[in-house]
Amino acid sequence: MASISFRNVSKRFGDVLALDDVSLDIRDNAFFCLFGPPLSGKSTILKLILGLEQPDAGEILIDGRPVTLVPPAKRNVAMVFQNLALFPHMTALQNVRFPLVERRMDPKQIEARVGDAAAKLHIGHILHKPPAQLSGGERQRVAIARALVRDPVAYLMDDPISALDARLREETRVELRRIQQEMGKTLVYVTHDQEEAMSVADGMAVFENGRVRQTGTPEELYRHPNSTYVAGMLGAPAMNVVPMALARQMQVEGGPQRAETLGVRPENLRVAPGAAARITEVEPLGGFTTLALELQGTPLRATLRGQPKFTAGEMVGLTVDPGRAHFFDAGGAALAAQ
Repeated sequence: MASISFRNVSKRFGDVLALDDVSLDIRDNAFFCLFGPPLSGKSTILKLILGLEQPDAGEILIDGRPVTLVPPAKRNVAMVFQNLALFPHMTALQNVRFPLVERRMDPKQIEARVGDAAAKLHIGHILHKPPAQLSGGERQRVAIARALVRDPVAYLMDDPISALDARLREETRVELRRIQQEMGKTLVYVTHDQEEAMSVADGMAVFENGRVRQTGTPEELYRHPNSTYVAGMLGAPAMNVVPMALARQMQVEGGPQRAETLGVRPENLRVAPGAAARITEVEPLGGFTTLALELQGTPLRATLRGQPKFTAGEMVGLTVDPGRAHFFDAGGAALAAQ
């Protein structure tokens, strides 16, 4: 078991500043997501934890001990790469066994660990096959099993299920969460999919251009984003952010003195008969319906339960759920509501 901490870590690749003064704490036994767009620094964090790269400044600690100068083999962390990195000339069983064979572990221990990992991931029936004969989801499970058998202090996963189809991604991320809880180990998970991050993580960090913009639980970041950037990264559809001049049209009174924009989640925007905004599109999605609206030339989205009877072109009034309005200053930083 291990906590992982970054203290003012910076990393540069040539002219590119991959990480800029990053401080981060990942508690022991956490399922922690590093979330952000491509090239925001997420994968660099994993390489630094592994020891594949060294920081230019700052300190990295695993379980409270500095590891900046500790070689990768001594850190005892396991990695599942985005491309899975399975050996094509080996069977699934040989792939899973490989890290233990390399350590010259007792064959009985190897058999026990492989059997345990195979049972957890339901892959016992495919261990005789080479990777080329496995589906994408099966290859993914084999790669995860290879990491599990090592019994490391932490697992690192770099966007490991991005190549799977939508339904298989959903099943696999739930399975990963179950396995992590059973193993009782720290898991650091990189993704650019906000749904993945929100659904499985108990802690997350949102990245932008090598900086951590906000950390917390998924609910904290969703309910209390510290900037328009974080607000826009989490949630689908994204938060509506409109000029404060439109606040009264949405029945929002007051607001902080320095507020320049008003943010409202689509599910907190209420629609009723009125004349403030025009519906431009209706998207019925089974259990809920998304409305695209236009308020004095500004596009908005509202998410409503069920399939209410609205039509494109209809004029409606807008209100915001009490306590659910967000306010931001000219620089996009969140302001406390008055």
